[in-house]
Amino acid sequence: MPQPAKRVGILGGGTAGATIAIRLAALGLETYVFEKKQSLIDGPPMCHLHAGGNLYREIPDEDCVALLKQCIDILRLYPYTIDVRPTVFAVPTRDEGLPEDLLPRLDILTDAYRELIAQDPNNKVLGEPEDYYQLYNHEQLLALAEREQVAIPRTVDEWMIPVAKYLDLNKVKFPLIVVQEYGWNIFRLAASAQLALAEYEHAHVFTDTTVTQVMPVDCENCTNADHHVTKWRIDYQSASSSTEAVQEDAIEVDYLINACGFRTGVIDDMVGVAVTRMVEFKSSYITHWGEAGGQIPEIIVYGNRGTPEGMAQLTPYPDGYFQIHGMSHAITLFDDGLVASNTDSAQPKLPQQYVHYIEDGWDKAPLQARSQQAIDYVAQFVPTFHSARSVGNALYGGQQIPGEDDTLRVADVSLYADIRYARAENVKASSTLIAADQIVNELAELGLVTTDTPANRHRYAHKWPYLAHNDSLTIDSVARELAEQRGFPMAMAGVNHGIREAILSSL
Repeated sequence: MPQPAKRVGILGGGTAGATIAIRLAALGLETYVFEKKQSLIDGPPMCHLHAGGNLYREIPDEDCVALLKQCIDILRLYPYTIDVRPTVFAVPTRDEGLPEDLLPRLDILTDAYRELIAQDPNNKVLGEPEDYYQLYNHEQLLALAEREQVAIPRTVDEWMIPVAKYLDLNKVKFPLIVVQEYGWNIFRLAASAQLALAEYEHAHVFTDTTVTQVMPVDCENCTNADHHVTKWRIDYQSASSSTEAVQEDAIEVDYLINACGFRTGVIDDMVGVAVTRMVEFKSSYITHWGEAGGQIPEIIVYGNRGTPEGMAQLTPYPDGYFQIHGMSHAITLFDDGLVASNTDSAQPKLPQQYVHYIEDGWDKAPLQARSQQAIDYVAQFVPTFHSARSVGNALYGGQQIPGEDDTLRVADVSLYADIRYARAENVKASSTLIAADQIVNELAELGLVTTDTPANRHRYAHKWPYLAHNDSLTIDSVARELAEQRGFPMAMAGVNHGIREAILSSL
């Protein structure tokens, strides 16, 4: 008789937990996901596919290339989550940097993209390599400002017309840089993961569920730091929607994966693993601007993180909604929002106020105040944005950062083979599929899964079952339900330009 499938427990249903679950369930592993919230992938603010990491002038070129590769890879798993529109990067006149400083990196990224397409033509999801980035000088922008804005932009020039009209060209250096970095929609990502996991009979998703304890079951020399574990017991409590009673249960698994996001250290403490890490509370703000005149690209104005002149990020959604990041302590960052672990615990302790925001929602007065500060900050560069209004909500949460470097942007997973434990530590959501691959390799070495199978090869060809019979409209429907459930405008669940439609129209 065939052996029953091995069991894997995944604690946390954010981007990491959900993506790892898709990967493992596809291989036939009995995969159990435990998520505290009502639905999957309801976490820290995200809005941007970092296909090249151009937001971060401070990180190394090799990290930018890694982000490019990871983004293209995960885009092919979640194609209906992407809004195809360029991102405009501007260096303000008050900044010491120059636009030309960024060009060598952009050439490296263009070459890397060209090489990825040579390896697999299906990697051409960001347009032609020669169009990966383009430059616009002052004279070009003045000419574009005279043109009539196009309702549905089809060319980069058409995307740049509203930038030329609305951006204060006296406050930026030239050239402006336009890069094919697209929007990434968290509501559509949550919908895609939910539909993908529904494809697998081996995927078991527990939402509204709190893990209370994890304990080794089969353990050799448990009093020794060099002990071995072959099974874990997960104790959990689930809220019953019918009776509102709390149901307690437990399950044994052959491998344990910690994907708890900013609460990762809580599980590390239970497991007995000492780790150094940081957690940062961050927030972005949702506004409505009725004077945009149609679709506009994302606009990034560089600045030094954590200073009063930190980066400004204006991210468009359909129907005039915009998400704002301002990387200063008055807007997205918080004076006491970055905390570190200590020798007593692997879990950094966020101030209780931020834990309250994460668990219960923002208090109205500080949310409104920060939203207005965000609007005023963007309006320094886009003057007519002063007319924008807060919609009384934000995307926020705790972001984990492994180690002691708060500029780290590329991280994936830590593996502990002796105790059959993995910890996913993804600073950026694009790293999650790579993390899943590393866990699969570890499971194969432990003899818990076989990788020489069609299902494993399908991953690298991106043949995901849910994509065969779910289209953009299906994703849209589920995403709208999630946006409404979470208290956001339903329009934010949509995209103006879907990736598959854009690829088809370019053929």
